Amino acid sequence: MNSPRSILFIAFLVVSFFLFQTWMVDTAPGTQAPSNTTSTSTTSNSDSTVPEPQGSVPGDSSVPDGDSPVAKTNTGELVEVKTDVLDIVIDAKGGDIVSAKLLEFAQSLDSEQRFQLLQREPGNLYIAQSGLIGPDGIDSSGGRAEFSVEKTEYVMENGTLEVPLTYQKADGTVVKKIFSFKQGQYDVGVRYEISNNANEAQQLQFYGQLQQTMTAGEGGSMIMPTYFGAAYSHDDDKFEKYDFEDMQDQRLNVSTQTGWVSMLEHYFVSAWIPTQQQDNRLFSRVADNSQAIIGVIYPMEQINAGETAVIESTVYLGPKDQDSMAALVENLDLTVDYGFLWWLAQPIFKLLQFLQSLVLNWGLAIILTTVVVKAALFPLTKAQYVSMAKMRMLQPKMTAMRERYGSDRQKMSQAMMKLYKEEKVNPLGGCLPMLLQLPIFLALYWVLLESVELRHSEFVFWIQDLSTKDPYYILPILMGASMFLMQKLQPTPTADPMQQKLFQYMPVIFTVFFLWFPSGLVLYWLVSNLITIAQMLIIYKGLEKKGINVRGK
Repeated sequence: MNSPRSILFIAFLVVSFFLFQTWMVDTAPGTQAPSNTTSTSTTSNSDSTVPEPQGSVPGDSSVPDGDSPVAKTNTGELVEVKTDVLDIVIDAKGGDIVSAKLLEFAQSLDSEQRFQLLQREPGNLYIAQSGLIGPDGIDSSGGRAEFSVEKTEYVMENGTLEVPLTYQKADGTVVKKIFSFKQGQYDVGVRYEISNNANEAQQLQFYGQLQQTMTAGEGGSMIMPTYFGAAYSHDDDKFEKYDFEDMQDQRLNVSTQTGWVSMLEHYFVSAWIPTQQQDNRLFSRVADNSQAIIGVIYPMEQINAGETAVIESTVYLGPKDQDSMAALVENLDLTVDYGFLWWLAQPIFKLLQFLQSLVLNWGLAIILTTVVVKAALFPLTKAQYVSMAKMRMLQPKMTAMRERYGSDRQKMSQAMMKLYKEEKVNPLGGCLPMLLQLPIFLALYWVLLESVELRHSEFVFWIQDLSTKDPYYILPILMGASMFLMQKLQPTPTADPMQQKLFQYMPVIFTVFFLWFPSGLVLYWLVSNLITIAQMLIIYKGLEKKGINVRGK
C-alpha cells in the first residue's frame, strides 16, 4: 500500500472512530439481569403496590425518594462537614448527604468556586441517601427518621473525623448513624449502630441509593463524547453502563456478593460500596419520570432483644482517581472508561503518570511519552520507509507488466506476487506501521479524555488546560504545518489526480479537525510528527548512501 493511500485510510479510520464513539455514548446498551439471578422486574415505575423488597424488586414503595426536585421541602437540621478535600452537607432528616463540594477541584478554570458534585437545588437534585427499612426500620416512603445532632458544623483537625446522628424509637431502641471521614480521602464511611432496647427481636434492612435528575448532565460533543448516567458492578460483570433511558425501560434487580452502584459524569463519580461478604441486591427505578435512582439493599437482619448490631457501608464522592478507587473496592477504577482499547490505554496512563512524577508537568510527560512510543516503534517506521523505497524502485517493472498483460487481471496479479517474492518486498510494509500507530493514538485519546489528572493541568504559556482545546489554535496550526512538511519529505504521490488532491488537502483537513481536540492530544500528535520527520531524514540518508532513490526525484 503506498503512502498517500495509507494516510487516506488512516484519516478515514480516525473520522469513523469518532462517529462510532459518539454513537456508542448516545446508544449505550441496556442492562439485562444475568440468567443466574432473579429476573429484572418489568413493573411500571409508577406502581405503588409492589410488595416489600424481601424476595421482590427492591427500591419500591418501602424505599423513600429524595426531596422534590422543584423545591426543598421537609428538611431537617443541616450539618456541614469540612475535611481537607470535602465540604459536604448532611440533612438530619434521614441522614442523607444533600451537598458535596470537592475542594481540590475548581468548578471551572480560574474559578474560586469549588466543584459541586452533589446538590439539592430546584430542578437539579443529586443526593446520596441511606436508611433502614423493613418491618422495624426507621425509614419508609411515608416518612424518614428525624435524627438529633450534637452540633451543626464539623471541621477535620487530626486526620480523622466522625459525625454522629442519633434517633430513638418509641420502644426505646437507639439508632446511631455515624459518618466517618479520613484525611485526603473521598470515601465516606456510613455506619449504623442499632441497640435493641425493646422486648422483642427487630428486623430491618440497610439500603443506600443515589438519586439524580436525569436531565441535569451533559454528554460532551462529537469530538469529546462523555458518558452521563449510571453504572454498576456485580459477580458476573466487572463493569456495566446503565443509562437513564434503559433505567426507564427496565428496572435493575441483581443479587451479588461483590460490586457497587454508581452515577458517572465526566471526571467524577459517586458510588455506594456495600460490604462484599453477603448477598446484596442492586436495584434501580425512576421516580416522577425525572429522577433516576440506583442503589443497593442488604439482606434482612434480625437483632434480638438486648443486643446491638452494626451495619456498615461506604459512599465514594470524588474524582475518577484510578489508584484510590482500585484500593477501595475491586473494579471501581473501571469507571475510568478507556473503551475497547483499555488494555493499551492503562499501561499508557501508567507510563504517563510515572513520567509526570519525574518532571512534574503533564505536558512534558506527554512529550516524553511520545518519545518513548516513537522510539519503540522506530523499527516498524524504518521498515515502512524501506518498503516504500523498494516499492518505488519496482515501479518501472510494474508499469511494464501492466502494458504486457493489459486487462488480464489474474495474470497481472500472479506476476506481481512473483515479483514481490523475488525482490523480497512486502506490499503492505508501508501500511502496517501506520495501522499499529492508530490504536496508540486512540488509546491516548481516551487517556486524555478520561483522566481527571489532566483536568485544568497547565503546560506552558497559553496552554492552561491540557484536557480542552488550544484557545488560540496554535498547536493545531503547528501540527498541520508538520504534516505538510512530512508530505514534502515523502515519496512523490501517486499519479491518480483524485488521490493527489486529497493528499494535498490532508494537512488542512487534519488541522481543522484537530482545532477542537484536547490540547494534550494535539501536543502528542505534533511531537509525534516532529519525531517522525527526524526519523525520516535519518532513514532516507541511510538509504541514499546505499544508492536507493527514496523519493523518486
